[in-house]
Amino acid sequence: MFGFFKKNADVIDHWYALVPGFNSSSKEFYDGIEKELKTREVPGLEIFHVDFAEGGVLSQKREYLRMTRERLVFDICAAQFGTAYFFSCRFAQIPAVIKLWQLVVVLIGGFMTVALAFRFLGLILGAIVLMAGFVLLIYTLRNAVAMGLKDLDAALIKSPVVGPIYENWFRKETYYRHDTRLMYCDTVNAVVKAKVEETTGAKGIKLIRYMENCPMLSELYKPNPVSLSKEPS
Repeated sequence: MFGFFKKNADVIDHWYALVPGFNSSSKEFYDGIEKELKTREVPGLEIFHVDFAEGGVLSQKREYLRMTRERLVFDICAAQFGTAYFFSCRFAQIPAVIKLWQLVVVLIGGFMTVALAFRFLGLILGAIVLMAGFVLLIYTLRNAVAMGLKDLDAALIKSPVVGPIYENWFRKETYYRHDTRLMYCDTVNAVVKAKVEETTGAKGIKLIRYMENCPMLSELYKPNPVSLSKEPS
């Protein structure tokens, strides 16, 4: 996907629960979720606390708990709403958008590599080394996880320069990656809902009604037999 401006995360699913006449501690709720997810050792999971403005730039900020894995994001909020209390969970994907400046940087780096190879190795030897290096690079990018290079894979995804290029053009999609995304989404969603029920149940409130805005993962991760590889990586 190409783009020239920053693309916001696409919200795929959102549910919330409003509890009348209730009050609780947001910090304790967030700490409970963090503790539970750490015990489950979800691979690649990162947890942050982020502040979002309630309105404009000068408005008050509301603290959210953010959980990310690759480009999949959960934003959790627990806060007072008048005499009631609400819990909110958004699931979103940050698209891997290839920008023009990223292509320019990669092309400049490639031209510099070619120029240095020809200068120090000569035309024939330089061409051979460049071709061999190019083939090795493509193979490594396509099979980084399968080769045991999980740290390289994670670093490339997070790279602001080559991250989107790597994901769109080189990172191989597999059944295993598809399954682990689904497991991540289900695990976090289940933990948050269980913590909501535990928090309210501790104060004698047994009925929690979740309002679902849209079905989770209805289209985003529909299996595609053409693009998915059977070999795990």
